[in-house]
Amino acid sequence: MIVEKDFGDSLPQDVEKRHSLEAQGARRKGIGRARNYLLYAALRPEHRWVYWRDVDIVENPPTVVEDLMRHGRDVIVPNIWFHRIGKDGKEIEGRYDYNSWQESWRGRRLRSRLDKDTILAEGYKEYRTHRSYLNWMAYDNRKKRLKHLHDEVSLDGIGGVNILVKADVHRAGINFPCYPFENQADTEGFAAMAKRAGYGVYGLPNYVVWHVDTEEKEGNLKGRKDEEKKKGG
Repeated sequence: MIVEKDFGDSLPQDVEKRHSLEAQGARRKGIGRARNYLLYAALRPEHRWVYWRDVDIVENPPTVVEDLMRHGRDVIVPNIWFHRIGKDGKEIEGRYDYNSWQESWRGRRLRSRLDKDTILAEGYKEYRTHRSYLNWMAYDNRKKRLKHLHDEVSLDGIGGVNILVKADVHRAGINFPCYPFENQADTEGFAAMAKRAGYGVYGLPNYVVWHVDTEEKEGNLKGRKDEEKKKGG
């Protein structure tokens, strides 16, 4: 099945404007709206799972769906990194998705001070949440933590690159908010809504799916890239 729907939105598509802080509210609400349209157009009574997958994934284990299903979680995501071949022929890899995270006390305090109609966009200096990101939780030989490929962590927000959801979670009315829900929208709002309803949201720090390197991190995430360099990331 191929579903096509044009909402008539005219959001800018160049990298700088698309990832500017000013564009995030409308952009994320629009993506959430599109996901919901697709969900209700495609979901059938016999479906047990819903698998959300970005078109620009370049590499993943061939059994990724089965691997995620074996956990039996209501909502689960893998870790998302990027890699490419540099000009010198060497492989370059790095953390990609910062939308999968565990909430911090600073994040909760920030949300308590925001207007209820504000959508909190992760990765911008204007919103310093100090959240714990899934892509920083991968096994570290120095810290001896989360060694197994299928180790799980509980999450409060998730990105949209690769998600497996029990279909009954969606049937219960948990979708992708195209409006501010706890100051989040789209996939991060979905995670907040799922947890509010009592469902479990989990991530796999050591199970990696590779996203194309869009080189879009020089804008909103440049400061974070600098921090990673200092830490040797």
